[in-house]
Amino acid sequence: QVQLVESGGGLVQPGGSLRLSCAASGDVYSTNVMGWDRQAPGKQRELVAHITTNLRKTTYADSVKGRFTISRDNAKNTVYLQMNSLKPEDTAVYYCNARGWTTISSPFDSWGQGTQITVSS
Repeated sequence: QVQLVESGGGLVQPGGSLRLSCAASGDVYSTNVMGWDRQAPGKQRELVAHITTNLRKTTYADSVKGRFTISRDNAKNTVYLQMNSLKPEDTAVYYCNARGWTTISSPFDSWGQGTQITVSS
């Protein structure tokens, strides 16, 4: 079983910054992709940013390009999301996601519990 623990959410003023962290633990052998999705009230969940393990290829939603930066520490199975120039429309619950393989060679696709980001003055 693989668990994802998120941290770093909270309330921030427009134009401010926050950094999210998500660590995978448990029966993890390797992670192929880690990243973040978000869901605002009344809206569908959407991809924010993902990053691969080997080539560190990144994917961003158009709405966050140039403002958010995703990175990872493979040794710690941890992914980070640096969010700058935050806007009220970034308000949402942010969910960490990780896909990879367990120590018994089973694939996993796990989600964190979600962390609230509120951008408001």
